[in-house]
Amino acid sequence: SAESKLRQGITTYLSGEGSSAAPQSEATLSNPPVVDGDTLRWRRYSEYFAIMEQHGIPINVVHDVGLTQVRRVVLGNEDVAPTPEQLEEMKALVSEGMEDGAVGVSTSLIYPPAIYASTEELIALSAVAGEYGGVYFTHMRNESHAVLEAIREALTIGEGAGVPVHIYHLKAAGQRNWPLMDEALALIDSARTAGMDVTADIYPYIRNGIGLGSFLHPRHYARGTGAFLATLGDPDLRARLREEVETDPDWENWYQHVGMDWNNVLIVSAPASVDPGVVNRSVAEAAEVLGTDPWNAFFDLVQAGGVSVNPLSMNEEQKWAALRAPFVMIDTDASPVNPASVSSTHPRAFGAFPRVIAKYVMEDGVITLEEAVRRMTSLAARRLGFEDRGTVEPGMAADLVVFDPARLRDRAEFGANATLQSEGVDYLFVNGELVIDDGELTDAQPGRLLRRTVR
Repeated sequence: SAESKLRQGITTYLSGEGSSAAPQSEATLSNPPVVDGDTLRWRRYSEYFAIMEQHGIPINVVHDVGLTQVRRVVLGNEDVAPTPEQLEEMKALVSEGMEDGAVGVSTSLIYPPAIYASTEELIALSAVAGEYGGVYFTHMRNESHAVLEAIREALTIGEGAGVPVHIYHLKAAGQRNWPLMDEALALIDSARTAGMDVTADIYPYIRNGIGLGSFLHPRHYARGTGAFLATLGDPDLRARLREEVETDPDWENWYQHVGMDWNNVLIVSAPASVDPGVVNRSVAEAAEVLGTDPWNAFFDLVQAGGVSVNPLSMNEEQKWAALRAPFVMIDTDASPVNPASVSSTHPRAFGAFPRVIAKYVMEDGVITLEEAVRRMTSLAARRLGFEDRGTVEPGMAADLVVFDPARLRDRAEFGANATLQSEGVDYLFVNGELVIDDGELTDAQPGRLLRRTVR
C-alpha cells in the first residue's frame, strides 16, 4: 500500500539507499515475495519492473542501484575488498541497472557491509553511473562529529567519478555536533559555487531512525551479523562493548549522540521473539518490562536482531538552517508503510511532507509556501533527471496535488500514534488520474516505473 505517501501528496518517490530491489542473486533473494499465490523472482531491474507493472501501482517509483546491494551480490556481507575481477563484476551490475533505467547509484556508508567499501571502490562504481548521466546518492559515512570529512569524501567521489552528488538526510547528530550543521551547509555551498552539482535533503524531525545494532561499532560485524550476534550473550564481551560505547567518541557512536541516556532511545519495532511490551517504550523503560537493567536489555534486544529505534539526536535549529538553504529538498527516508502491518514506525513515513508546510511554513515561517513547494516538486524532479515533471505547465506530466495550506497537517507522532495518516490532501492526480478524490482514496493504479533516459 502506498497510502502513507499518497496522503502526504506525494506522487513520486525514489527507492534505494544502499540496498535496492536489484541486482539480486539466489543468495540475496533467498526468501522471495509471494503475491496472489505467485512466487516472484528476478535478477535485474528490467525483470523487476515488468513484475511491478504487471501488478500495477498507484504512485510513480524511481530506482537507483544500491552499491550495498551490488556488494552483497558479489562479495557477501563480510569486510573484504574486491579483487580486480570482482570489481569488474560489480561495475557490470551497475551498468546493467543503469541500462534498465536507474537514475544513479546509492550508498549507506554507516551500515555493514557498505562501511567496508573504500572511497576508491565507490569512485569506480559511481563512474559507471556517470557514463549514463547518473547521480551519486549517499547516506554518508558519518553524520555527527566527522560530518565535514564525510561531505568531503562525497565531494571527492563526485569529482573523481564525474557525477553529481546528492546527500541523503543531512544532519549533525549529537548535541556537541549540532553547530556543525552551519559548517556543513557552507561546505556544500562552497562546492556549488566552485561549479560542482551538489544537493541534499532532510526530514523534518529531530529523532532519526536506525537499527539498535548500530549502537555498536560496525567493525564487530565484519565477519557477518549472525556470527557476531551469536557471541553477544557473553557477559565479558558485553562489559567490553559497554566500555567502548561509553568512552570511545571516534565513530558514529549513537549512545553518545543521545546524551548517554537510554531514555532518549525509543523502540519502534521488534521481532516476534521479543516481548511486544517493549515497543513504543524507551530502552530504559523496556528494561523494566524485561526485568533487567538498561544495558543488559540493550544487549538482549540487539542479539534478538531486527529491533528498530528512534534516537533523540538532533535539534530544531539545524532543521531551520537546512530549510533555508535553497539546495535542500525534503525526504521521508521511508518506504511506503501499511499501518496494518506494523505496530509502530518513524512518523516521517506518514507525515514528513505535510509537516514541512504545517510547522515550518505556516507555524514557524522558516520558508515560504512557494519555496517549500519548489523543494518538493521541481527541484526534486530535476535532481532525478526528469524534465517533464515537477511544474504545472502544458505538456508536463499531470502529477498534481490540491490542498488547503490551512488544513494540511501531519498527525503521526512518535510512539503509539506513529502510523496516523496525514490530513488535508483533497485531490491527488498521478499521471492525470485521480488517486485521491475529495479526500478519499480511489482504486486507480496509474503509477509508473520512471526510467532515466540513457544519454
